[in-house]
Amino acid sequence: MSVTSLNTSSKMHPKKFNLWLLIIGIVMLFSGLTSAYIVRKGDGNWFDFDLPDIFLYSTIIVLLSSVSMWYAYSSAKRDELAQSKIGLYITILLGVGFCISQFLGWMSMIDDGLHLVTPKDGSKVSASFVYVISFVHLAHIIGGLIFLIIVLTKTIGLQVHKKSTLLIDMCNTYWHFVGLLWVYLYLFLYFAR
Repeated sequence: MSVTSLNTSSKMHPKKFNLWLLIIGIVMLFSGLTSAYIVRKGDGNWFDFDLPDIFLYSTIIVLLSSVSMWYAYSSAKRDELAQSKIGLYITILLGVGFCISQFLGWMSMIDDGLHLVTPKDGSKVSASFVYVISFVHLAHIIGGLIFLIIVLTKTIGLQVHKKSTLLIDMCNTYWHFVGLLWVYLYLFLYFAR
C-alpha cells in the first residue's frame, strides 16, 4: 500500500466533517443553556417542580428510535433495503411520537400553572428554562426528521445501498446524537432541581 493511498483513505468526507462541526456547535449551544440554568438557579428565587412524567416517556421513545435507526443503518450496510426502509419508517414514527410527547409535556406544565412567560418577580423562571431547553432540542429533532425523510426518499429511490452509505451514515450519527442529547437534558433537568 502506498503512502498516497493511505492518506486518501484516511480523510474524512467533507459532508461528514461539516456534520461534526454542526454537532460541536449544538453541544456548545446546550452547554450554554445548561450553564445558564445552573447560574440562574444559584442566584436564588428559584421554584423547584417535578418534571411531568411524559418527559420520561419521551426519553424512552427517543432511545427506541435510536435502536430502529441503528437497524436501518446496519440493514443498508448489508444491502437489505426493505429492512432499512422499515427501520427508517419506524424511526420517523418514533420521532413524531417524541414531538407529540414533548407537546404533551408542555401542556402538562401549563395545567400545573408553569408557563413560559413568568411573573414579574421571576419566581417561576425555572419553568421557562425547561420550555426553552426542550423547545430548542425539539427544533433539532425536527431537523433530524427532515433528514430522515430525505434518507428514506433516497433509499426508496435506490440511492442508499451498501456501496453508498454516506447519507444514512450521517443521518445515523445525527439521530443518535440528538437522542443522547435528550437523555442528557432529561437527566440534567431531573436531577438539577
